[in-house]
Amino acid sequence: MNTASGQLFQGAFDELPLMAILRGFDVARTVEVSRRAWGAGIRLVEVPIQSETAVAALRAAVEAGEERGAVVGAGTVTTVERVEQAVKAGAGFTVAPGFSREVAEASLAAGLPHLPGVATASEIQQAESLGLTWLKAFPAADLGPGWIASMHGPFPQARFVATGGMNLTNTMEFLGAGAAAVSLGSALADPDQFAQLPELIEAITGKADQ
Repeated sequence: MNTASGQLFQGAFDELPLMAILRGFDVARTVEVSRRAWGAGIRLVEVPIQSETAVAALRAAVEAGEERGAVVGAGTVTTVERVEQAVKAGAGFTVAPGFSREVAEASLAAGLPHLPGVATASEIQQAESLGLTWLKAFPAADLGPGWIASMHGPFPQARFVATGGMNLTNTMEFLGAGAAAVSLGSALADPDQFAQLPELIEAITGKADQ
């Protein structure tokens, strides 16, 4: 296992198996929702970097996170160039929608834990060949919770972070199927959904305590 990646994700998700994805917000909104996530107990925030504005938002979220000891990562890191942008912005980890050995190796070489996207057994094998056992199951809603349960048979060491189409309704189903964590996006930005988040967190932590 890649020790740095494992320690970061394991440590954060042991406390609460949720991650925040803040895509497409401006700088101020990204910082605002990041603080909302941290206040709810979510330790890891991901800011996808698909534009210069997004990179600026990542940088601002990183700075806000440093004030409270929270880690912010860069998402949609699909090229080595984006790895370099993530490093310059101060990201604490990188996330990709798919598996690229070149991107994964560049991120690890830069000292950043990497969470690659996987949707097939072949991609899981390739990621594990680099020592990566924390993997992003994407698009999780399309793959379904049964996919995670099935993949745990041949890959018992894999730790899947269900991402894509995840919400307050299906989170518990995926965790019940064996997902190690779930990434939430719109649920954190929508005030109505966010108001229901404490109930979900209570269900998760209550289950963990049983």
